[in-house]
Amino acid sequence: MKEGRRGIQGGEKTSEGERTKSGEFGREEAMERSSGELGRQASWGLEDAPGLWAMASLPLIPAWPLPLASSAFTLLLGALTSLFLWYCYRLGSQDVQALEAGSRAGGGRGEPGGCSEAGRPSPGSPGESGEGPRTEGLVSRRLRAYARRYSWAGMGRVRRVLGIQRPGLLFLPDLPSAPFVPRDAQRHDVELLESSFPAILRDFGAVSWDFSGTTPLPRGWSPPLAPGCYQLLLYQAGRCQPNNCRRCPGAYRALRGLRSFMSANTFGNAGFSVLLPGVRLEGRCGPTNARVRCHLGLKIPPGCELVVGGEPQCWAEGHCLLVDDSFLHTVAHNGAPEDGPRVIFIVDLWHPNVAGAERQALDFVFAPDL
Repeated sequence: MKEGRRGIQGGEKTSEGERTKSGEFGREEAMERSSGELGRQASWGLEDAPGLWAMASLPLIPAWPLPLASSAFTLLLGALTSLFLWYCYRLGSQDVQALEAGSRAGGGRGEPGGCSEAGRPSPGSPGESGEGPRTEGLVSRRLRAYARRYSWAGMGRVRRVLGIQRPGLLFLPDLPSAPFVPRDAQRHDVELLESSFPAILRDFGAVSWDFSGTTPLPRGWSPPLAPGCYQLLLYQAGRCQPNNCRRCPGAYRALRGLRSFMSANTFGNAGFSVLLPGVRLEGRCGPTNARVRCHLGLKIPPGCELVVGGEPQCWAEGHCLLVDDSFLHTVAHNGAPEDGPRVIFIVDLWHPNVAGAERQALDFVFAPDL
């Protein structure tokens, strides 16, 4: 037994010695192989130069890292997006600058077609901030072209954003907005004024004059704040003008019968408006969208035009036209001198969608005695 164990232990020692010798032999063989390769490298000649250059160049060409490529693409995309946004900003700012320039240049007070409502500044004067010809070119002409091709339906917010509807003093939100209001919205008052057309026309004949500008201004007529535009007011900024009302009994009687006349509010005016041939009153916006201006045509020669919010219209003798003058509006009389002046009777009515409680509150806030 002891001899067998010694034999086994001796065999294990012999195996370990053989493994040690084989490991040493392997290391010696690897050292000889390395020295052989070094010897061969030392013996390389000129004909091996291309291969050596290729081997030396390989580590110098790294693979393109994917994160770096993604970062460069992101930077390029961000630069293109910034350039596009800058272009859109510049394109949109041109119209905004034109609107501001027109607002600074326009500043006159005007009547329904642009002529002054009153001889003194007041909240009832309908042209606090006007829009000049440049605005007409940039906005109104484009909107007019759009209206001819499509429709104005549902475009109320677009008009307000573009400055086509810009009340100078009071803006009531959520009111239905359209440059021209349907007649049925104020049926009673429209029919009353149209039935009073003969009496109102006679009253104008009693107070009319030659409108030449060379003679002194007759009694009752307001000084023209725009050349070629005259007016005689029965109500001025919510105040009754007793002398003019006595001289025009038919017109005054019609005003007293109206249901929605703004007779106790500084936004309320009523009277005759005269525009001479060859006169053009550039666009402007009225002070509020809470009112609707009723134009009764008295004398309408050829060549007269009213453009409100980009929509052209014309008056007709004996008929009413309901206008929301908070929209940008322009008036022109392109007729010949022998055609005579354009004459209309103007009345400021409440917007049909302003409730009774709102009218009472606005009459209190904008009372004429302020």
